[in-house]
Amino acid sequence: MTYSSTDWWRSAVIYQIYPRSFVDSNNDGIGDLPGILQKLDYVEDLGVDAIWISPFFKSPMKDFGYDISDYRAVDPIFGTLDDFKQVLNAAHDRHLKVLIDQVWNHTSDQHPWFLESRENQTNPKADWYIWADPKPDGTPPTNWLATFGGSAWAWEPRRQQYYLHNFLVEQPDLNWYNPEVVEVILDTARFWLDMGVDGFRLDVVNFFTHDRTLRDNPIRPHDVPRPAGASQSDPFFSQINLYNLCQPATLEVIQPIRQLLDSYEGKTSLAEISSAEDTLIASSDYVRGGDRLHMAYNSSLMTDEALTSARVNHLIQRVEDLFHDGVLCWTAGTHDFPRLKSRWSKYQPSSAFLQNAFDHMFAALIMSLRGSCCIYQGDELGLTQAHIPFEKMRDPFGIQGYPKVLGRDGSRTPMPWGKEDLHAGFTQAAEPWLPIPPEHLTQAVDVQASLPDSLLNKYRRLIAWRKEQPALIQGSLELIEVKEPLIGFLRTCDDQQLLCIFNLSPETVYHDLSDMQVCQVSDEPDFADRFYQGTIELPPYGVFFGNLEAG
Repeated sequence: MTYSSTDWWRSAVIYQIYPRSFVDSNNDGIGDLPGILQKLDYVEDLGVDAIWISPFFKSPMKDFGYDISDYRAVDPIFGTLDDFKQVLNAAHDRHLKVLIDQVWNHTSDQHPWFLESRENQTNPKADWYIWADPKPDGTPPTNWLATFGGSAWAWEPRRQQYYLHNFLVEQPDLNWYNPEVVEVILDTARFWLDMGVDGFRLDVVNFFTHDRTLRDNPIRPHDVPRPAGASQSDPFFSQINLYNLCQPATLEVIQPIRQLLDSYEGKTSLAEISSAEDTLIASSDYVRGGDRLHMAYNSSLMTDEALTSARVNHLIQRVEDLFHDGVLCWTAGTHDFPRLKSRWSKYQPSSAFLQNAFDHMFAALIMSLRGSCCIYQGDELGLTQAHIPFEKMRDPFGIQGYPKVLGRDGSRTPMPWGKEDLHAGFTQAAEPWLPIPPEHLTQAVDVQASLPDSLLNKYRRLIAWRKEQPALIQGSLELIEVKEPLIGFLRTCDDQQLLCIFNLSPETVYHDLSDMQVCQVSDEPDFADRFYQGTIELPPYGVFFGNLEAG
């Protein structure tokens, strides 16, 4: 298969920008849109195909922009709508696509729609949110829990009803069963598409609808494991979340979104699938067929389990079994999860050399898998999870769950641009919105840019090399038999058959390739030697790429 320019998203490398922590241009301690504009050359040099910008819309900032009070306005802390247009145009000038976050599951409780809806049960927007009467004893309609803690229902005395909030109490859920809500959301999408954005990252898509009969969730038995990535101390997963998310109706209500996007050439959607019992199955459901969404990502690579060959082989095979025409966006880090560097370093030797080798190996792996992939800002630098003292924490999830749940602040600290600069070059303010860990300074962009063997430069080379390999852009994937601790697969298209082998251990491993006709060892830097007399030598966390003879 050869992808057209409108199918660019099928193999795209996407770079996530969290605006609050990218660059602060006006020295108020908070990153902003003009700051993104200042650093687009850095993103261009990285070689990615697209950027995903987290919310910059008008918001009370109870959840740092994921509680939107106006879908069409830029919050003043980030700049203006003209600032966004400048970022959009500058990105396009650099051949970068732009995806923007759209939070369509819920709004802020300060959104005009909700302010009207909460007044009474007869106003024009009375059914725009999810309202329900209490149980006969006055308690909430169901036992559903909010992901941020406590009941998912909040009492509204003016209506004498409860409203559903799957997240913060200040984030009431929209009613996707109401056609008026669907249409106003589509109008919002048209506003941004007409401006020229290339698609949307859709927040918590699988929460869009709920069980309309309001059945209680069952309590999770002790012998039923929690979903991948779910904390054992998180009360949300004390239930099996059968009725508050992943409802069949959601697969129907997302169809108009796809239809709208398909009416614009080359536009795409990236769905976040969150908190599902089996995130891979759920993700594949949301991108199956031509009438659902384009790409999905989930927490499969964002757990703190060791990255063993058995685990990776199993994960890749499940993806191959589940995803056909839809695309998995391989994602190992976002603003919602601890830094990937810290999640896996505890399973590795203490040697800095070996940990660096692991980082390089993982970068090569995620660039070689079938589908698109996403890099969260700072992961290309190998940033570690920051420890944020309680008095400096900003994340409501972390503050409410402290100390059992430390929240998301540790992965949201500002980008370190310059080792010797004030606040690492992020801001000239007296203090950034989150502290920058001292250990991040040695990983700063200016330090790594000057070192040929740095992780940053490895990502740059890998992304450029990926674009030159037809099999990585449009090829199929087939796992091959290799002994532990290796994983291996073939990426195949009409023009190329590329052999990819990875050593997921800190020991040197030898592998016999005498039964495979390797005609050319790949020209990818650092992964092009150690092949002789039909045998490859894979050093600790080593990688081998080789082209096979046709036929």
